[in-house]
Amino acid sequence: MGKKQSKANEGFGSALSEVDKDAKVVTTEAEEAEKADTSLNKMKISRKPTKPYEGQEPGTSGLRKKTTVFMQENYVENFVQSTFNAIGADKLKGCTLVVGGDGRYYNTTMIQTISAMAAANGVAKVTIGQNGLLSTPAVSALIRRHDDGNPLGGFILTASHNPGGKDNDCGIKYNVENGGPAPEKITSKIFEGTKTISEYLIMENFPVIDLTKIGEAKITDEFTVQIIDCAAAYVELMKEVFDFDLLKSLLERDNFKFIYDAMHGVAGPYAKAIFKDELGVPEDCLKNCTPLEDFGNGHPDPNLTYAHDLVEACGLNGKGEKLDEVTDVPDMGAAADGDADRNMILGKQFFVTPSDSVAVIAANAEQCIPFFRDHGGLKAIARSMPTSAAADLVAKKMGTSIFQVPTGWKFFGNLMDSSVLGGEEYNPLICGEESFGTGSNHIREKDGIWAVLCWMSIVAHRNKDKAAGEDLVSIEKIVEEHWTTFGRNYYSRYDYENVEKEKATAMMASLTERIKSGLSGTELLPGYILGDCDEFEYHDPVDKSVSSNQGWRFNFTDGSRFVFRLSGTGSVGATIRLYLEKYESDPSKISQPTADALADLVKAALEFSKIEEFTGRDAPTVIT
Repeated sequence: MGKKQSKANEGFGSALSEVDKDAKVVTTEAEEAEKADTSLNKMKISRKPTKPYEGQEPGTSGLRKKTTVFMQENYVENFVQSTFNAIGADKLKGCTLVVGGDGRYYNTTMIQTISAMAAANGVAKVTIGQNGLLSTPAVSALIRRHDDGNPLGGFILTASHNPGGKDNDCGIKYNVENGGPAPEKITSKIFEGTKTISEYLIMENFPVIDLTKIGEAKITDEFTVQIIDCAAAYVELMKEVFDFDLLKSLLERDNFKFIYDAMHGVAGPYAKAIFKDELGVPEDCLKNCTPLEDFGNGHPDPNLTYAHDLVEACGLNGKGEKLDEVTDVPDMGAAADGDADRNMILGKQFFVTPSDSVAVIAANAEQCIPFFRDHGGLKAIARSMPTSAAADLVAKKMGTSIFQVPTGWKFFGNLMDSSVLGGEEYNPLICGEESFGTGSNHIREKDGIWAVLCWMSIVAHRNKDKAAGEDLVSIEKIVEEHWTTFGRNYYSRYDYENVEKEKATAMMASLTERIKSGLSGTELLPGYILGDCDEFEYHDPVDKSVSSNQGWRFNFTDGSRFVFRLSGTGSVGATIRLYLEKYESDPSKISQPTADALADLVKAALEFSKIEEFTGRDAPTVIT
């Protein structure tokens, strides 16, 4: 991407250039000894022999394994060198790479390794977030715009919403020039390289980088390390996208309270910089905003099960049902996952499903968010196949394009870059996944804090003319009005985590065979007659690639459906996900409890799939 970009990116590099160029950012493990023998001058490129590890295949969001796996000798080095080899020496020479992560255990060690290997592989500069912290959205933004030219790409050290710590999960992924996840042609080359790798390059006697100090240091004549404020540039981008004065007017109201839970992930510094420093939210309303290597021994997944403290504070139980006799319930609550790309939105005793969230944001974007209003209005909406069709109804009413893609943010990125690749212009575009991921073309990753600011903007816009002390239009009211206009897509997801892969594979093979046998017209339960069934296959309209075997779809003649899919985001075993959806257009029937509305469909899906028989599980791990 060239320097001439949308207004949202103008001036993006200013926060990066205001560092102390003389600040010391490098120390050594034996600093005094170095002063005596000037070991920095002994640095040299070394070729180290190594042997392949099995299974270093990047999934939908990079390579994720147990931390102890990453800690094996040369495990990280093998993957990083295979990534460098896939990129190519010509592209690496003289380039800049962004490096950072979600603060989990072992990340700082990997940052040191990546930096030393980058220097040996011809990279000219690495830009690293202070303390090794950079959210996934911030990395995407930094790649897309930098003060001294666009970086070639970046390494993000995260296992996203998975638990952290030495006994839990670790992860690494590479994002390319557009700021998005590496496409399959790159990840396939990386994986093939890991199978045959025999050596890696590293700079010997490379100094230990002090990640705590903002500044810049020239390590060799050809290699520089830059440590930046992890949040400053991202904050400036958000101020271009949103009307911060409007948001302040909402948050200053005595009758509006907002709380945020960063779940001890990397979202903490961004939440403090935006919600506290820019918008005036009291610090005691920002929970768990100190990044911890093990996420406070928690599971940094922003859903009704794992964000239980926030859910309870908002007056709900783990099923999203209203609690009795609650007091001091905030008007809006939100949470992020470990790397801050996912989000959960709550109102006062009200849970906004991720599918409804993307639909409501899309329906209100042009009126409430300057980024869309100033760029000609919303042109397209995209959703992952398992996500409910609520967004489709908005697109139909607005006359915008609608896309249904496989799970994986890279597919949205292709649509966003369509015009650059010689295709149609689909931007501004809003997209989302039912797995609590929402975003737009301002970057090429889903963006948790962006989604929170979208909802805050909608609430602020709806209440901008309300007098002080007057009752406000609530999040619940906004969603109910949306259902009245578009109908309601009752929706739920059942997650069966850490299922033995053999059992999960056997179950999916059974579904494939039953689809092949022909099921149209089969009545699973009274009133539930199967229409069409298939394994979802996506034909990308931009690069013409074909993605097969993306989930098993079972559609009923009344418009209801259930979908099964194997998730690729876990580090061990397999996660079976069951998605259930039922559309209701009758305004008198849009306020049913979700569990009641979907009860028969759940029964049909469980009995049809024989999931208990195949897996031995009589209940899901998580229900959303």
